[in-house]
This record gives sequence, C-alpha cells and structure tokens, in this order.
Amino acid sequence: MNLIKIIEYSFFSGITVFIGGVLSYFFEIYFRNGLIKEEIIHTSIAFGGGIIIAAVSLVLVPQGMEVLALFPMIIVFLSGAVTFFFLDKYIEKRGGAFAQLLAMLMDFVPEAIALGALFAIDPNLGLLLALFIGLQNLPESFNSYLELRKIGYEPYKVLILLFLLSFVGIISALFGTLLLSDMPEVTASLMLFSSGGILYLIFQDIAPMSKLEKSWFPALGVNFGFLIGMIGQKVLGVI
Repeated sequence: MNLIKIIEYSFFSGITVFIGGVLSYFFEIYFRNGLIKEEIIHTSIAFGGGIIIAAVSLVLVPQGMEVLALFPMIIVFLSGAVTFFFLDKYIEKRGGAFAQLLAMLMDFVPEAIALGALFAIDPNLGLLLALFIGLQNLPESFNSYLELRKIGYEPYKVLILLFLLSFVGIISALFGTLLLSDMPEVTASLMLFSSGGILYLIFQDIAPMSKLEKSWFPALGVNFGFLIGMIGQKVLGVI
C-alpha cells in the first residue's frame, strides 16, 4: 500500500512538469509581448524560488540536520553547493537554452529520491515534500518550455520531452524507497547535499532571473511561494 502511495505522490510531483509546459503553450499563444507578459514570467520564476526555499528550510535541512553530526553535515552541505557550482558552469557552457530544464532536473531528481526514502519514515512529511516538488516544477517547466521555443523547437516536441521527464520523479522516488528507506544517514546526506546545491542555484540563477526592471510585483512571488510551504506544514500537522 505504501508503494502505491509513493507512486501516486511522485506522479503528482512529476506530472506538473508536463502541466507547466501545457500552460506555457497556451500562454505563448494568447499573451502578447509586453510588460504584463514579462511580469507573469518573472513572477512565476520568483514563485518557484519561494517554493524551493520552503522545501529547503522547512523539510530538507531540518530533517538532514536531525540525523547527521556536525562535521558530516558541513561536508555534505558544502559538497552539494560545490557540485552544483560546477554543474551550473557546465550547463552555461554546453546547455544554452536547456539551462532552465537542466536546472529543474538538478533539484527534481535528488528531491524525488529523498521523497521516496522519507515517506517510509513519515508519510505526512513525504506528502509535504511531494507538494513542494510538484509546485516548484510547475513554474520551472513553464519557463523551460519558453526557453526551448526561443531556439526553434516545435511545441509538440517540447511537450513530448516534458511529458517524458514527468516520470523521472516516479523512478527516483521508487529508487529512494526501495534502496534508502532503511539508510537514514544516506537519506539525510542526500537532503543536505541537494539543499546546498539548491541554495546555490537560487541565488546564482533563479533570483537574478526573477528581477524585472520597473516592476516590483514579481519579487512578491517568493513570499507567496514560501507561504504555501508554511500553510502545507500547518495543514498536514508536520509541526
């Protein structure tokens, strides 16, 4: 029964990759270029950043710190930051317009693995993490679609790609629950490793992308994204 729930939760967290692409498809068709369109794009980026910050600060880091001792905690967290630093540099040189898509997968995969491992320990916490992952994938895939369209990819090709990537979450979550559910130190390390990398990406890529000249509204997206994380914790009784 737990395995079915994990598949359901990870499916929800992953299918938003495709949903974000579909929303972006209609957005591209029906919204004309201008300030409002730019505000929506930048606000969605900021909203996704707020959700990611909520996932890191409310789930990943607290759970990781609870298990690991001080020195391993420092090493793992900094290793995540340094690893994502080099991956980000590689993406910048080789990824081009795939940068947003690859950045999404860089935090989606380790979080989904942690989701599978965490669910066996605390189903409510696993559900909360699934909610975070699903909501952060939505704006990230929304903007990934637009990036791929800019370099000439046909809409149907982009949507097929995003649909296939939606199932990465299920594979990652099953890997986590089948192999890591009885290894709390490894799970905690994975959560802190991804947290270090995600925080790097937020301030290196996401926060700068969310800023829009002569518009202050997009920055509020971070607050709304983080607020959803707070509401989720309260509703699910995690705290």
